[in-house]
Amino acid sequence: MDRLDGSANLMLVSDLDDTMVDHTDPDNLSLLRFNALWESTYRQDSILVFSTGRSPTLYKKLRKEKPILTPDIIITSVGTEIAYGEELVPDEGWVQLLSKNWNRNVVLEETAKFPDLIPQADMDQGPHKVSFYIPKEKAQEVISPLYISLRQRGLDIKIIYSSGLALDVLPKGAGKGQALAYLIKKFGSIGKPPKSTIVCGDSGNDSEMFTVESVYGVMVHNSREELLEWYEENAKSNHKIIHATERCASGIIQAIDHFQLGPSISPRDAKLFFSSEDNRKPASFMVNFYLLYESWLRAEVENSEAIIDNLKSITHSTGVIVHPSGVDKSIHQSIDALESCHGDKRGTSFRVWLDKILFSAIGLGSWLLKFNKWELNGTSSKCSVTTVLLNSKMETPYVLCINHIHQTWLEEYSIRDQQSWIF
Repeated sequence: MDRLDGSANLMLVSDLDDTMVDHTDPDNLSLLRFNALWESTYRQDSILVFSTGRSPTLYKKLRKEKPILTPDIIITSVGTEIAYGEELVPDEGWVQLLSKNWNRNVVLEETAKFPDLIPQADMDQGPHKVSFYIPKEKAQEVISPLYISLRQRGLDIKIIYSSGLALDVLPKGAGKGQALAYLIKKFGSIGKPPKSTIVCGDSGNDSEMFTVESVYGVMVHNSREELLEWYEENAKSNHKIIHATERCASGIIQAIDHFQLGPSISPRDAKLFFSSEDNRKPASFMVNFYLLYESWLRAEVENSEAIIDNLKSITHSTGVIVHPSGVDKSIHQSIDALESCHGDKRGTSFRVWLDKILFSAIGLGSWLLKFNKWELNGTSSKCSVTTVLLNSKMETPYVLCINHIHQTWLEEYSIRDQQSWIF
C-alpha cells in the first residue's frame, strides 16, 4: 500500500457475513467495537482486507446497511475479484491470471445439463464465477460428475460448496485462499510483506484462507458445521488456528489478543476516554473524543461539569468548528451546548463511528487528521468528511488539544441531510 512507509504490522483478512458482520446483532455492537479498535490503533500502519462471497454490487449494498469500515483491499465473488480502495480499482494481474484455461460459456453449457442446479441472481455472478443453489442432499451427486465434464472440456476449474446451499464454479487458481496468497506474494515482491497476517471466517468457502502458509486464523464461534468439520479433518494440530468463544467481530478481537498480534482492548470497552496514555496518540484521541460525545447524548456517562471541563481542557479556547452547512462557531460554544443535550438520544440506536482515519505530523507537536465521521440515528445515517488540527498543549506537551474542526458533507448526504449536529 502506497500509504505505508514499509511493511504492514498486521494484515487482517476477514469474511463479511456472519464473520465481521453479525446479522443477529441489530445494534451492531461487536462490529462497532472492532471499528473503534481498528481506527484507533491499526489503520495507520496495517492493512484491512475483506474477503467475501458477495459480488461487488452486493458488497456495496451491505455497506449501506451496516457500519462497515472502508477496507484497503476487497476480495469479492469468492476470491475471483481483487480491488483496491474505496474506488474498487481492479487488480489487472489477477484478472489475467484467472483467465487462463477458463471459458465461462463452456461452464454454462455443462452446468445446464444438471437440473438440480438453480442459478443464483445475475448480481451474484461474475466474469470468473458461475454460481448456483443446490440442496445439501443433492450436492454430492452433482459435484463430481460436473467437475469431470468440465475437465473433459479442457477447463482448469474448481467447485466450492458452502453454507449447505451455494455452489460456485471458479477458475482453478481462484478462491479466497489463492487470492490471499497472491496478495502476500505481491507485497513481498515490492519488499513489503506483512509482518503478521490473520484470517477470519465462518463457512466452507473460507477454509482455503486457513491453508495459506504462515497465517494465523480464527473461526468465529458461530462458524458453520462445514468449516468446523474441515478443521477437524485437516487442521486440528495447527495451533495457529483457533475456534473463538465469541461471535463474529468479537471473536476477531479475541483472536488478536490470543495470538498477541497487537492491542486488543476496544475503546468502546475501555471507556477511559482521555485518561489513558493511548489518548496521547492522534487517532486514539479522536476515536475517544467522539465516543464520549456518543455516550453523553445516550446518557451513558453522568451529566457532570467535570466532563464539560475536561472537554474544554482538550480543546483550544479560540478553536473553531466549521459545520458541514458552512456555519462556524467556537468549539467551546459547542461544548456548552452539550450541557442541555445530555440524554437526548437515551434509549435510541444513536451511534457514532469514525472511518479511514489518517494523520500526519505538520510540525513539532502538531498533527493534521482526516477521516469520515458517521452518525447513525434510527435507520438514518449521515457522514461528513472531517479534518482536525491537533496540537500538544504547551503547558502539558504530552496532552493533545483540538485547535480546529472542519466538516464537509460526503457528497451523497450534502442535499438530503442538512440538519445540524453538535460535533
